[in-house]
Amino acid sequence: MVITEIFKSIQGEGTRAGLPCIFVRLTGCNLRCTWCDTAYAFHGGKKMTVDEVMDQVEALNQGPDGTSAGIRLVELTGGEPLLQEEIYPLAEQLLAVGYTVMIETSGERFIGRLPKEVIKIVDVKCPDSGEPDTFDERNLAELGPQDEVKFVISSRADYEFAREFTRRHDLAHRVREVLFSPVHDDPEGKWSGLEPRALVEWMLEDGLPVRLGLQLHKIVWEPATRGV
Repeated sequence: MVITEIFKSIQGEGTRAGLPCIFVRLTGCNLRCTWCDTAYAFHGGKKMTVDEVMDQVEALNQGPDGTSAGIRLVELTGGEPLLQEEIYPLAEQLLAVGYTVMIETSGERFIGRLPKEVIKIVDVKCPDSGEPDTFDERNLAELGPQDEVKFVISSRADYEFAREFTRRHDLAHRVREVLFSPVHDDPEGKWSGLEPRALVEWMLEDGLPVRLGLQLHKIVWEPATRGV
């Protein structure tokens, strides 16, 4: 498999935000969202075997004295991790040694081949992403009570799309959490973000049973910082 980076940080988003987590970022993506903040993962990377990835994850989970640091949360992300066939045995091996495994995916790939124990964080691309209508609706039947659905929102039009999708598919009763995440300003000025307060006001006005998702790692570190 091809890996862009493996690192230890805190979980920045979703219902486990703030928890220590080991991230495995796979290389390659077949979508080109206008506001993508990990475009560096589109190309390059390093070829690694599943066993080599496992060894690096375990090494990151060692404390200064060589004993386990007790980090039991691993996120598989990208790019788009489901483009690589090795993702399935990697997820199985991580689960087998006791990790809680999350995967962040664009929603364009079918999630049904993943082990049921994997927590799926599934995007639904809004119109301003430049990748509308890419969501594989077969994924709706594969979502379970531990999973999360995320909408990255950059405008009122995006919000209305996410609101109607959430209502139409009764997402609040399908998954653990529905996340509405405002686009963060690009540090290089390539795109403008959405003010979180505006999104919160829309959510409250409509009484949506969804959670605001802010990217904690972009608050703790400079927004363009990699490997966090």
